[in-house]
Amino acid sequence: MSFLDQQYREIITKAVIGKGRKFTQDTDIITPTHRPTSILGCWIINHNYHAKLVKKDVVEIHGSYDVNIWYSYNDNTKTEVVSERVEYCDKIPLSIRDKHHLGDACEVIAKAIQQPNCLECTIETRGNKIKVDVEREFVVEVIGETKICVKVDPKGRVCDDDDCDYSISDDELESIDPDFFSHDDEE
Repeated sequence: MSFLDQQYREIITKAVIGKGRKFTQDTDIITPTHRPTSILGCWIINHNYHAKLVKKDVVEIHGSYDVNIWYSYNDNTKTEVVSERVEYCDKIPLSIRDKHHLGDACEVIAKAIQQPNCLECTIETRGNKIKVDVEREFVVEVIGETKICVKVDPKGRVCDDDDCDYSISDDELESIDPDFFSHDDEE
């Protein structure tokens, strides 16, 4: 019995052929113009990133963000905000991977499920630099062509909208609540 006699078909389609997830904690060192006395606040903004498949089982995310630190100096008599752009590269291994995908043309979708966030901001012991502990987390999906096998209905029946019965029975009509919409909703 041949493959076609069994009524199976192979379909080539785009599908998720790889997935990965990675949580990262980094420490960034920021150098302000003045020797800080105390930290008044720290914000991370302007996060940008892009991802690409660099090996068959690793996605690289190149990104950047701005660290803004409000600090006091001169024995807490003056304040200033220092802003510095930080760049990073996260390598995310694919934990789920379809080894039977077709071709090398793949699309990578990356989503930051935890945007870069300041965990702690402290003055270093030497006193002239600020240490910022940052966390971030990504999930990635690799989309590519793969082959699936489906069983075909041996009768070759095609469903049509005319085959479906959309009529409402008397029991269904009686179960409809006429006060479902209140008069306030009609306005």
